[in-house]
Amino acid sequence: MSNPWGNDGGDGGKGGGPRNPWGSPSGGSSGGSKGGASSLEELFKKGTGGGFKGGIPKRPGGRPWWPVLLLGFIVLWLVLTSIHRISPQERGVVTTLGAYSRTMGTGLHFSAPSPFQQVQKLDVEEIRTVDIPAGDAEKLILTGDQNIVDLGYSVRWNIKSPELFLFQLAEPEESIKEVAESAMRAAVANFTLDDTIGSERSEIEQQVEQKMQSLLDSYRAGVVIKGVAIKKADPPASVNDAFKEVSAAQQTAQTYLNEARAYAQQLTAQAQGESAAFDKVYEEYRLAPRVTKRRMYYETMERVLSQVDKTIIEAKGVTPYLALPEINKRKPQTPTIEAGAAK
Repeated sequence: MSNPWGNDGGDGGKGGGPRNPWGSPSGGSSGGSKGGASSLEELFKKGTGGGFKGGIPKRPGGRPWWPVLLLGFIVLWLVLTSIHRISPQERGVVTTLGAYSRTMGTGLHFSAPSPFQQVQKLDVEEIRTVDIPAGDAEKLILTGDQNIVDLGYSVRWNIKSPELFLFQLAEPEESIKEVAESAMRAAVANFTLDDTIGSERSEIEQQVEQKMQSLLDSYRAGVVIKGVAIKKADPPASVNDAFKEVSAAQQTAQTYLNEARAYAQQLTAQAQGESAAFDKVYEEYRLAPRVTKRRMYYETMERVLSQVDKTIIEAKGVTPYLALPEINKRKPQTPTIEAGAAK
């Protein structure tokens, strides 16, 4: 049986002892292994002796580098975690061991290094937007006349107090969304369906903005509502076609009402003009009653008689001539139906 460390008949059959696996491949005797060191031994010696100690190089003069590296790390740590530059649109909220300490304004500020103090920067001028509902989903709301409307709207807001925004509410953005839904339902309940989708949308937006700001201030949320905009106000999709027909009929009725009002205004203006003319005639009548009566009589007879055929005979002893043929010519001719046409 061959020895796994042996040389099976090598070395002239002498000294068949175990061969050193880390030794030199050129010789198997113990004397040869002392003369040639293995590569692993040489690497170990280089790492523990000579110019290295523990694997870290030394500075000139034999001093170690680790104090310099430690000092550089401390300086870098202090610079990165203690010096803060706050932009004009930002505010820095400082916490000491997790508790609120102060708020930094614009400029260069200093704090204790982390983790003793930490600074969180917030943009207080950015206008954030919450869309309700998200995507194309329906948001059905009950109106004051017991109808249902599908409303889509957006809320614009920004941060007023960074410390309240961070620490007063657990989820401030979700709270703003829920307050917006509550305020919208409360406002729409005061209006009819026609008002909600028609002329009162701006009034609803103002009421929702005021209600939201009041509620968020009571929660100490630290935000300001910049505006509410209704983007969609439609009936539910299942009754949208029928509602369009009703709306078309209402618009037609409104058109007729507008035309009637315009005609009434025209008649009123005409009557007012005639009344003003009559007042002028009355003033003239008060100055000269007889002359005014005669003039009014002549004007009235002229206006009446100018519309009819007439024959006036005033001279005495003159035989009047009645032009009957001429009168017959002026009569409208009644069309006759021929016998052939009747057939």
